[in-house]
Amino acid sequence: MSPQRLGQHFLADAGWRGQILDRIAPAKDQVWVEIGAGSGQMTRDLAMRAGRVIAIEIDRALAQQLRENTEGLPVEVVEGDVLRLDLVGLAAPRFRVYGSLPYYITSPILRKLFLIADHLDEIDVVIQWEVARRVAAQPGGSEYGWLSLLSRFYTSPEILLRIPPGAFRPPPQVDSALVLLTPPGERARLKLENEERFLKFALQGFGQKRKTLANNLKTSYGAQAVRETLQALGLEMQARAEQIGIADMAKLFRILEIQEGRNA
Repeated sequence: MSPQRLGQHFLADAGWRGQILDRIAPAKDQVWVEIGAGSGQMTRDLAMRAGRVIAIEIDRALAQQLRENTEGLPVEVVEGDVLRLDLVGLAAPRFRVYGSLPYYITSPILRKLFLIADHLDEIDVVIQWEVARRVAAQPGGSEYGWLSLLSRFYTSPEILLRIPPGAFRPPPQVDSALVLLTPPGERARLKLENEERFLKFALQGFGQKRKTLANNLKTSYGAQAVRETLQALGLEMQARAEQIGIADMAKLFRILEIQEGRNA
């Protein structure tokens, strides 16, 4: 399967690779997992600064080139689908992640990384500019959504660089961005007993973007209970999920869950 069919765009410009490396600042005492390593342009540069690089590439022909191009460097090439691989098993106990992510599976890869955030010191990814804006969005704006909440729950996101199409081969149709995501995010402070249930609750809150938070939640908790809880927390009745920060979303979740338990 060709890189284009896989949605891969490789950083061919040495100047931009240098800027990215300066921002992520790999060091000799660090282990890095690189996602979508291609034939190894960034892998070589990364390995010259890092202690160990585990380079993942799904395309067999590119993986072979990768082995040849990184011979003699501290690089382990893993041929496979990142969504199916046990990254913790490959790089435990702690590691960092770099990747120029295929646009069409950016969200699934990020979700996989968030689930192993306890093992990660940082995540540095090159993704589509518009997706980067959603990942790093603050509550209150139209770009803030489910992916934004996930990113802030597991990490602290920050856009480090905006990268033009000409930096890549083949050039994409849009700008890209280097995004830094640093665990642990809001989850460390919230200390929720059931994180999985909270995230399902939050997802329901974002369920239909044009509806208010109360309308999205009423099917599970009842319209009156949701209205009363919003009022008790000092939140607007007509508020939408994108207007509510994670801390207030967690308070709403806790109260409604307690009420649900009492009514069961």
